Amino acid sequence: MRALTLLFMLAGLAAAQNVTVIQNGIIHTVTQGTFTGSIVIRDGKIAEVGEKVMTPLGAKIVDAGGKHVMPGIIDCHTHIALDSINEGTISVSSMVDAGEMLNPDSKSIYQALAGGVTTANSLHGSANSIGGRNVLFKTRWGQNADGLLFKQAKPSLKIALGENVKRAGNAQGFQMPGTQSNLRYPGTRMGVEDVIRDAFTRAREYQKELKEYEAKRARGETALPVRRDLQLEPLVEVLEGKRLVHAHCYRADEILMLMRIFDDFGIKGVTYQHVLEGYKVAKEIAARGDGASTFSDWWNYKVEAADAIPYNAAIMQKKGVLVSLNSDDASGAELMRRLNTEAAKVMKYGGVTEDEALAMITINPAKQMQIDKWVGSIEVGKDADIVIYDKNPLSMYSKVEKVFIEGKQYFDRDNDLTARPKVEAQKKGLMQKEKETEKRNMPQTRRTS
Repeated sequence: MRALTLLFMLAGLAAAQNVTVIQNGIIHTVTQGTFTGSIVIRDGKIAEVGEKVMTPLGAKIVDAGGKHVMPGIIDCHTHIALDSINEGTISVSSMVDAGEMLNPDSKSIYQALAGGVTTANSLHGSANSIGGRNVLFKTRWGQNADGLLFKQAKPSLKIALGENVKRAGNAQGFQMPGTQSNLRYPGTRMGVEDVIRDAFTRAREYQKELKEYEAKRARGETALPVRRDLQLEPLVEVLEGKRLVHAHCYRADEILMLMRIFDDFGIKGVTYQHVLEGYKVAKEIAARGDGASTFSDWWNYKVEAADAIPYNAAIMQKKGVLVSLNSDDASGAELMRRLNTEAAKVMKYGGVTEDEALAMITINPAKQMQIDKWVGSIEVGKDADIVIYDKNPLSMYSKVEKVFIEGKQYFDRDNDLTARPKVEAQKKGLMQKEKETEKRNMPQTRRTS
C-alpha cells in the first residue's frame, strides 16, 4: 500500500513539472471580472483560475501578492521587427508577404515584451491601395522567425486610403536624371477607389475561372489548369472569408466609400485602422459588424488627422463598434510598450470602465483578428499569456515585472536589471576586440628613407 502511495506521489510530481501557479494576485480577467486569486498554468494553458484554487504538488509557485495580473497585451497594428514595410512602386502589391521579412533579432520585440505585449500584428505599409500580406506573431524573444509566428491565426491583408496612397512622387521604375518622373497611379482619392474596385473585380473573375476548372475536374472532364496569379490569390481568399482585411483610413467620407466597396463584394470582418473620424460614422461601422483600431489622442500630425478627437474610441464603442487601440510603431516599440496607459486615456476622455479600457488592448484586438479562442483574456483553456504589474496596469506609475507566453517566462524585470552590467561589459569587450582586429588588418606603410 505504501509503495502504491509513493507511486501516485511520484506520478503527481512528474505531472506537476509543467505546472506553474501564480498566487494571490489581483487578477484582471477582462471578461470575467477582477478579484484576488490564483491561476494554475498547465502545459502552457490556463488550467484553473479563481479566488481559491488547489495548488498541485510540486508546481512552480510565482508569488503575486499585492501585484496586478492581466492578459498579455495585443497590438492590432504595428510594424516592428520588419526591415521594410512598403512596396511603393505598384498600387496593388497583394503578392508580397511581410512575414518573409520578419526579423527575430529586432530589439523592438524585446522592448514590446518588456511592456507587456505578447501578440503583435505587423502590417505591410500604407503606400499602396492594396498592400501586402501581414504577419501576426508572439513576442517569444529568443525564438527564430518561424518560432515567433501565431500559426493558428487567420491570415490578413492591408488596404490603405488617403494621403499615403495618393501622394505624388512615387515614381515607377528607374528614372534617368533630368527626365520627367513617371508618377504611379492613383494620384487622387477617386483613383484609389478605382484601383481597389478594379483589383477585386479581377479577383472575382479569377475566382470564377478557378471554380469552373474545379467543376470540370469533378465531372471527369479534361481541363487546362488556370494560370496562377499571385497578386489575385490573396484577394480571392478575402472574397471567400479566408483572409482578413486591415484598412488604413482616416476620413469619414473615405470610410463610407470603402464600406460601399466591401458591400458590393460581400467582404466582411474588416478592421479599420487609425479611423480617426470613426466617431462620425460609428453607426455605419457597427451596422456592418466591422471593428476599429485607433489611437487614444493622436491629433493633427497630418492633414487628414485634423478632425481627430480623444473621445473617438469611447464614442465608437458606445455606438456598438468593437474598438481596440494600436501603436503603429515601426523601428522601435516606443508607444507599443505603453499601450496600458494609452487605454487609461480612454477612461479619462471617454468615461469607460477599467475592464472596458483593458479590453481595448486585450480581448477586443483578439476578436478583431479572430484569435480570441486562444488569447485576450484570462480564461480556462486559453494560452497562458500573462503579465504581472507591480501596480494597477492603468496607472502611469506601473511597471511590468514578469511576462509569460504560453506558460513560459520570457521577461523578468529583476533579471533584466541584474544582467545589464554584464551585457554592457560584454558589449564593450566586443567593441574593443573589433577595434584591435581592424588595427591589425590595417595596411602597413613604410616610411621612405
